[in-house]
Amino acid sequence: MKRISQAELDVMDVLWAKSPLAATDVAKHLAEKSWNIRTVKTLLSRLVEKDVVSTQQDGRRYLYAPLISQKDYARKAARRLTNRLFGGRAAPLVAHLAEGEGLSADDIAELEALLKALKS
Repeated sequence: MKRISQAELDVMDVLWAKSPLAATDVAKHLAEKSWNIRTVKTLLSRLVEKDVVSTQQDGRRYLYAPLISQKDYARKAARRLTNRLFGGRAAPLVAHLAEGEGLSADDIAELEALLKALKS
């Protein structure tokens, strides 16, 4: 899977929340970005080229929908980050997170539950 830029990820977040949508609807959801419709259409076009968004003609407009789930994208992005920065090892990543901003009690409980499930 090709990398998705932060701007493209903002568009994907809109499509993951609700789809299919026309470019004008995506732009409305991203109004706080102050992007014009041309920018949104360019980002949608890039996502179609990267095979992560599909198009379907609806009269004179196109509707856009994600071809990859948010969960699958997050999994692949996390794996790519872990491979690039930590040699593919998860433990140094978790240690880095714990040292940096720290892990909340909820984070630790979730990690413990995950480890317990993985062991069994």
